[in-house]
Amino acid sequence: MSESEIDNTPRTYSGALLAALAVALLVAIAGLIWCYALGSRLTNQQAELTTAQQANAQLAANLRETDARLRVATDELGKSLGLTQKQMDARAQQILLREQAEEANSRRLENAQQQTAQQVSNVSGEVSNVKTDVGGVRTDLTKTQSDLAKALSQLQSMRGDLNNQSTLIARNHSQLVLLEQRGDRNYYEFTLEKGRRKPVGTVSLELRSANPKNSAFTLYIFADDRRYEKKNRNVDEPLQFYSGKTPELFEVVVNSIESKKEISGYLSVPKDVPVPPTIRNGPNGAAGNSESRKAPKKGFFGRLIP
Repeated sequence: MSESEIDNTPRTYSGALLAALAVALLVAIAGLIWCYALGSRLTNQQAELTTAQQANAQLAANLRETDARLRVATDELGKSLGLTQKQMDARAQQILLREQAEEANSRRLENAQQQTAQQVSNVSGEVSNVKTDVGGVRTDLTKTQSDLAKALSQLQSMRGDLNNQSTLIARNHSQLVLLEQRGDRNYYEFTLEKGRRKPVGTVSLELRSANPKNSAFTLYIFADDRRYEKKNRNVDEPLQFYSGKTPELFEVVVNSIESKKEISGYLSVPKDVPVPPTIRNGPNGAAGNSESRKAPKKGFFGRLIP
């Protein structure tokens, strides 16, 4: 082939080159579109910024105008009230302090109300507990009264040797305690030895003789400078006599005969009969040889020796 033929042959381009050109063209077009959109957005934002600046300027102007009007109004108010600016500031500070104090008082009042409500709740609980305790005490008292009534019903009624009237007697110490709890008489227990005179309460007693086999005894009672002989009397028999400035009924009951030389029992006297000083002073007083002491107090009850 000759050199002229080679020169006249048409040139061809590769596909890769054409693809690169196409991509470059698309990128250029996209860049132009993005630049146009960005320019439009910037234009809009600039317009909005200008509008906002104009609005801010208008607001600032309005604010300056309002402030000027307020100063004028304040000056006019101060003049009409005869107050200076310093005095008005002080008055405003006082109002602020008063409002703060009122708010603090409101908080304290609320706290006090809460504390009061809690205390009321606690007191209500304590009152409920007290009511429960009172109910228990009432139940116990009712049971005690029932037991006492039952025990008293077991006491025997005997006729006295003086006026032939019936009277309740105790046959032992436990029954004597029950009689004491009735509260209408005082009781003094004693033990007597034959031939020895012993003070018991406001009187004196002396054992003359005793017969354990027949449960019989003879007793002297000394009261008001007089002597009463109770001869051949029986165990648990009320021996009655009168004593005192305004004579009142006394009773002696012998519950047991330990031997021919010793007996024991109790003296029953009206509640209003004075208690001998030696007995009030306790067992170590001048009448220490007497076993007639008043027993442990239970309300208004007397005392009995154990």
